[in-house]
Formats: sequence, C-alpha cells, structure tokens
Amino acid sequence: MEQQSQTNRNPKTQPIPPYMKAISGSFGGVMEACCLQPIDVIKTRLQLDRTGNYKGIVHCGATVYRAEGVQALWKGLTPFATHLTLKYALRMGSNAVFQSAFKDSVTGSLSNHGRVLAGFGAGVLEALAVVTPFEVVKIRLQQQKGLSPELLKYKGPIHCARTIIHEEGIFGLWAGAAPTVMRNGMNQAAMFTAKNAFDVILWKKHEGDQRILQPWQSMVSGFLAGTAGPVCTSPFDVVKTRLMAQNRDGGKSKYKGMIHAIRTIYAEEGVCALWKGFVPRLMRIPPGQAIMWAVADQITGLYEKIYLYSSAAL
Repeated sequence: MEQQSQTNRNPKTQPIPPYMKAISGSFGGVMEACCLQPIDVIKTRLQLDRTGNYKGIVHCGATVYRAEGVQALWKGLTPFATHLTLKYALRMGSNAVFQSAFKDSVTGSLSNHGRVLAGFGAGVLEALAVVTPFEVVKIRLQQQKGLSPELLKYKGPIHCARTIIHEEGIFGLWAGAAPTVMRNGMNQAAMFTAKNAFDVILWKKHEGDQRILQPWQSMVSGFLAGTAGPVCTSPFDVVKTRLMAQNRDGGKSKYKGMIHAIRTIYAEEGVCALWKGFVPRLMRIPPGQAIMWAVADQITGLYEKIYLYSSAAL
C-alpha cells in the first residue's frame, strides 16, 4: 500500500491515455478471436440445444466437425473478431476514462469501489454500443446448420444484419440487450478489479511503476481475473443467447424479455439449464482474457516506458 501511495504521489507519474488503452485492447481482441472462436461456436450450440442433441463439449465439437466440416467451427468469425476489436477498444478506453473520473482529486488514488464502478460502466457502455448487435449477428450465423450455403437463411454477416433489420426492424439487432448489459457490466466490474488485485498480489505490479510484466505473468493474472465473471453471470449469458437467437418475424416470440425468459427456461428445462454452456464459456473467457492481457500489457507497458518516462526524464 505504501508503494502504491508513493507511486500515486509521484509528480512525474502520468496516467496512460485512454486512447492507448483502447489500442492495446483492440490488438488483444484480434488475437483472442482468432484463437478461441471454435469454443464460442460450441458454447452457442450447447446453449441453443433444447433436445439433448449434444452430449457435451467434445461431442458437440465432433458433431459439428463431422456434419459441417472444420470451417464450421469458425462460423461467425468476422463479426466475432470485429466485435471483439471494437469491444475491447471501447472497454479499455472507457474504463480508463471512468477510472480517471473516480480518482481522488488530491492523492490521485483509485479506491476499489471506484474501480468496480468504472468496470461496470465500461461493461454497460460496450454492451449497448458494440456487443449486442454484433452478438445477435454472430449467434444467428452460428445457429445455422448445414453445408450448402444456398440453403442457409443468412449468407454472411452483412446479409444477416440486413435481413434482421428488414424482418424485425433496427431494434432486432438489440435483442437481448438487458441481459447483455447485466452480464457485461458485472463481468467487467469483476474483471478489472480482479486483474489489478492479482497484478499487485502476484507480481507487486502497480500501474505507473515503470515495470512491464512478462507476457506469461499478464496471462496468469488475466486468466485468474477472467474466471470471476462467468460464475456469476452465466444465467444472463444463456438468456441473452436465447433472446438473440429467436426470430421475431411475424411478431411471435417464445421469450418476451429477460425475466420471462429466465422463468420459462427454469419452468421448462430446470435451473441447470440457466448454466448451459458454462464449461465452454469457462474454457473461452479466462484463456481469452489471458491472451488479451498478454498483448495489451505489452503495448501499454512499452508506451509507458518509452513515451511517459522518457519524456519525464527530460
């Protein structure tokens, strides 16, 4: 704590600007998307499986591979990669802005309460601005089964978005916004707080201390921080997926909203259905955070070392 207080009082210490946080997050998002898309496809298929067609993660992946080919495990990659790039840019940049707003004006320190609020605010903003429309398109593409493109309703991400707007209106792209806001807000509140805590506990690393973590250290902290959200927010993720997947053409929908969806899933499928896809989600999010933070910490660390402290030394 004393070391952190000294860092905060150091007049030469400058915060990393939000735009650099945004850039670091976007590069991390691209890397995460390319590595982990198959797990996201499997998670979506499991969450949409109401009849028990898939017996588990391995069976689901093998079934998709045999029936649709290996390329099917990367279905929805374009919207997924684009969405992750924009999402992480907005998340990291807005979190930096919110953290600056919540810092003590005298000491420049940020309390844990302020860190949680900054993370929640960043999660809500990313959910409304980026995550919901991109995930609607991604999930609609991922739920399609078959090998013949001419038999698929959606031919690609642009065609999918246009079809949704034509059939369901512009707000069709924001289906499932409420559970997405809850999921992302809680996720980011937990993730940013936990990442900072693990950096301090494991590596004695404080922002502004002129140290750059090794990539493997960032991966460990990011992985551990990434486990916090899925445990608490899986029901919101299941409900989000169901709401996004249902077609509202004609005005008829099985689920009327977040609360109705939770009640319906619980009544028809049992409480465990609200945690469907939890294991593949746990397989995707912590490794994804590990990859993202390994990239982001290197970029922000180098910027901190080259631009902030070299200029401060002059």
